[in-house]
Amino acid sequence: MASIPFAERVESRPSPIWRLVCVTILVGIGAGLGGMGLSLLLHAVQHVAYGYGEGSPIGAETFFEGVAAASRERRLIALLACGVVAGLGWWALDRFGRPRVDLSRAVNADNPRMPFGTTVLHAVLQTVTVALGSPLGREVAPREVGAVLAGALSRRARLTAHETRIMLACGAGAGLASVYNVPLAGAVFTLEVLLATFAWSALLPALATSVIAAVVAWIGLGNAAQYRVPALAVDASLIVWSLVAGPPIGVAAYGFRRLGALARAPSNLRGWKRALLCVVVFVGIGWLAGGFPQILGNGKGPAQLGFDGDLSAGTAVVVLLLKVAVVMVALRVGAHGGLLTPGLSCGALFAIALGHAWSIWWPGPASGAYALVGAAAFLSASMAMPLTAILLVFEFTRIGHDFVVPILFAVAGSVGASRLCAVAEEARRARTAARQV
Repeated sequence: MASIPFAERVESRPSPIWRLVCVTILVGIGAGLGGMGLSLLLHAVQHVAYGYGEGSPIGAETFFEGVAAASRERRLIALLACGVVAGLGWWALDRFGRPRVDLSRAVNADNPRMPFGTTVLHAVLQTVTVALGSPLGREVAPREVGAVLAGALSRRARLTAHETRIMLACGAGAGLASVYNVPLAGAVFTLEVLLATFAWSALLPALATSVIAAVVAWIGLGNAAQYRVPALAVDASLIVWSLVAGPPIGVAAYGFRRLGALARAPSNLRGWKRALLCVVVFVGIGWLAGGFPQILGNGKGPAQLGFDGDLSAGTAVVVLLLKVAVVMVALRVGAHGGLLTPGLSCGALFAIALGHAWSIWWPGPASGAYALVGAAAFLSASMAMPLTAILLVFEFTRIGHDFVVPILFAVAGSVGASRLCAVAEEARRARTAARQV
């Protein structure tokens, strides 16, 4: 039997435990500081763009409240600036920066490496555009910063490629944990979505980095929940509704996911033409925001209104349709960002409409309860991460354990229906390919 080269034997040998522990701690601290810095940048740009909360980086006034109080002209100017920053910023980054490496690709690569400068600038652009009003989510930016820092630290510590991949994923989950104050969800995101394993070698560093990052971020962001949820009751009507509503929520989430994939597909429009179109589209979004300020930002505003029970069924449907439209158009013209918080808000809005219809037949709790359950179910199916989505909703809102039953019922129905849609789509494609042959 041929002998294994010495270099390969050294590479396959695990690193000393003390080195792994040191890198784990440093990754948690770095991801926490990176997420905190991006969040403070987000709030600073929001306050300048919309003229609220000056003098307080993290104030009591929310982004939606600031946008709603701003004039139509100010919203339009902010979205014009957003279009310019998005169009020119990503054009310049693609033209002059090193090729970006997607996080999922880096985690699964033989040589896990993300270009440091390009990745950080990409994250900053996402943060600034979301602060100016882009309808996309901001969660990708801290994940990228956490991952690129983890990669740099792992290479400096001479970890193996396998250990570096784990640390990249842990850095990404820790970045998510830091900006949203969700340490448990951040760790489970690392394991469920990025690594697809709950092995001890991944579980321990995932938990450690996410907890450290969240605690470090408390320095600048405080230890507060993302959403303020009033006291909501769980009754028999809500539990039965969660069983009935899960499948239609899953079908809607599958449609949202497919639209996102189509919007992100490569476009023939490039260079200055795409940058110009980006400006035009964001000005159009700013014009729409004159009447519907709920569509601006990552979706936290309409989700909070839904949890508070401040939206009628009609308003929820209109805002839902507009939110989906502006998210997809923004992606299509080259803006970058996540779909986590937009998906959460879309699920809450869709569930409000379903809940109002259900209440005609069987009156139940306040509409905010439907919004909470629907948000978890929609996010689970649209992002294909049921465990992470459930934990995110609980850590986002800090609701009581009474909601475990309806949320689990709705998530099971939603994920099941979404997967059935995916299987049906694959079967349709196979039949089409067979006919073409």
